[in-house]
Amino acid sequence: MKAVVFDPVELELFRRAMEAIAEEMGAALQRSAFSPNIKERLDFSCALFDSEGRLLAQAAHIPVHLGSMPDAVAAARAGFPSLAPGDVVVLNDPYRGGNHLPDVTMVTPVFRSGRRRPRLIGFVANRAHHADVGGMVPGSMPVATEIFQEGLRIPPLKLWEGGRRNEAAWSLILANVRTPEERRGDLLAQRAANHVGAVRLQEWIDAHGLLAFRRRATALLAYGERLARAALARLPPGEFRFEDALDDDGVGSDPVPIVATVRIGGGELEVDFSGTSPERIGSVNTVLSVTKSAVYYVVRCLLPDDAPTNAGVFAPVRVRAPEGSVVHARPPRAVAGGNVETSQRIVDAVLGALAQAVPDLIPAASQGTMNNVAFGGVDPRHGRPFAYYETIGGGMGASVFGDGLSGVHVHMSNTRNTPVEALEHALPVRVVRYALREGSGGRGRHRGGDGLVRQLEFLAPAEVTLLTDRRRLAPWGLAGGEDGQPGRNWLRHADGTIDALPGKTHLQVQPGDRLGLETPGGGGWGAPL
Repeated sequence: MKAVVFDPVELELFRRAMEAIAEEMGAALQRSAFSPNIKERLDFSCALFDSEGRLLAQAAHIPVHLGSMPDAVAAARAGFPSLAPGDVVVLNDPYRGGNHLPDVTMVTPVFRSGRRRPRLIGFVANRAHHADVGGMVPGSMPVATEIFQEGLRIPPLKLWEGGRRNEAAWSLILANVRTPEERRGDLLAQRAANHVGAVRLQEWIDAHGLLAFRRRATALLAYGERLARAALARLPPGEFRFEDALDDDGVGSDPVPIVATVRIGGGELEVDFSGTSPERIGSVNTVLSVTKSAVYYVVRCLLPDDAPTNAGVFAPVRVRAPEGSVVHARPPRAVAGGNVETSQRIVDAVLGALAQAVPDLIPAASQGTMNNVAFGGVDPRHGRPFAYYETIGGGMGASVFGDGLSGVHVHMSNTRNTPVEALEHALPVRVVRYALREGSGGRGRHRGGDGLVRQLEFLAPAEVTLLTDRRRLAPWGLAGGEDGQPGRNWLRHADGTIDALPGKTHLQVQPGDRLGLETPGGGGWGAPL
């Protein structure tokens, strides 16, 4: 990217203004959403793009969303080259800009107001995880073998055109989900968030001018690239390889190896996934946009804390993922688990490679899973269907700087937990226990963070799906630190009998049954004293 000289104060003010717009979009989405997953857990992301679809600014939301959202904007632009004011494009197809089917993305073009001929300024977009989008199980996170089992697949389409809602598409979407009222509210909240972003962007340009916006946007992208190249230039040049693995794919019992070869030199970084497992029958396959997102997240972690996150930052980064591998899947492979579990293992593999280059910068492995729980049924309190989804925190890996944190979401997940009060109010379940899993972090000079224990008692019959990992292969320690403890899943029936559950499974539960998840601890750093 060509160097652009700009007053640093003006550039910083512009950057903060754009990031504030994305944050305000997130606040609007949270406050107007219907589902606990969006309203309480904040499982959504918001971002701004220039007229060419380049990521300009983002809120500090979900890493797995934001690194891949540029592909969604690109898909919207490719599907509709002549967007007009009032248009809103919606999509969730993982093979056309999405992550997995529950993540629904809305893209809104922004035009200069007060002109006879509207001029495209850029785009605002948000992505939110819907608690159900149809498919073979409530929550739309099944242990599937093809994408058609995972839910309603939406290619880029105009859900609003010229400000008017596409009623045929709207009805089609709501007819294919288990909780249409909740989906209706969340979709409208997404549109409202984009409206807020569009208005704020138009206001900034009305105050400062379109030319000033474009000049500052170009300068900001160039600044992000300079920072990234400088950070990468400080890393020792060379080639570093690391292999990690998922426990299994949910169908077979064999591990799923992820191989990352990191090449550093000349202020650039390349990650090559040659040697990684071919596509699997189960749902741990990952589309290329998610793989890129995981790599971009690691690169962003190498930058200063106050560095921006935009398309310029990722310019010196290349990702080579063999087509037909588990990190570059082809349709119709199932991908629900790839977005949430394989993305975490990609991060572990890349960090493991970088630990050989800069051992004092890289932490030991964190829990390496999102501990996905989805369930649904009919609520006896009012006779309406319910569907719910959540991820559960665990232990963070320790580092040269200190112990790992306990009971937190790590790496590609950045959500909150669902408050007990909100969960019990919305659903026929009771939270029996929610505590740290003491002693689950790996020992070391600095100890890995502890995982969590979460027990749910069901008050009505329900279908439950678990997509979890690190139940067999433990989070690794570094520099002589010990591994963290793997997680455990189990079901205690109302009669007191207990069944051990695999990491990825689907089951039926009855009133009085208790589901228990014990999440992994983080790896330790340094030999124990």
